[in-house]
Amino acid sequence: MFKWLGISTLVVILDQLTKYLANTRLVYADPLALFPSFNLTLLYNRGAAFSFLSDAAGWQRWFFVTVSLLASIFLVLWLRKLKPEQKLLALALALVLGGALGNLIDRLWLGHVVDFIQVYYKTFYWPAFNIADSAITVGAGLLIWDALFGRREAA
Repeated sequence: MFKWLGISTLVVILDQLTKYLANTRLVYADPLALFPSFNLTLLYNRGAAFSFLSDAAGWQRWFFVTVSLLASIFLVLWLRKLKPEQKLLALALALVLGGALGNLIDRLWLGHVVDFIQVYYKTFYWPAFNIADSAITVGAGLLIWDALFGRREAA
């Protein structure tokens, strides 16, 4: 299990380091074009995915902190129960755990999540995101893949 927690820790470190760099080197809401259809744009998200509940009165911070804590505990307990051969599932859980903890740190320390990666096509912009969000997305995709195509033991 420690190998998988190491991956979660690596995600948290990369996430927090990149958010620190974004906060100290980018101007808020001023896009820095790196490639066609790819900007670095510092934005703060007080809500959840796609800024869900970002306009709420402030209670959402503690709601999302609670959800993140409960989800993280659940993921650690799930990781502990895995068999050694369940590597893909363990990787998926480790990525989701690292992402959840990365965004949890932001909510606790700053009251919002730091986003800075902006992808777009012409005038269609995907909501800004960060390394933690990316880890959660990849982990969720691996969870789905494992559920659909993972090896199952005969009952």
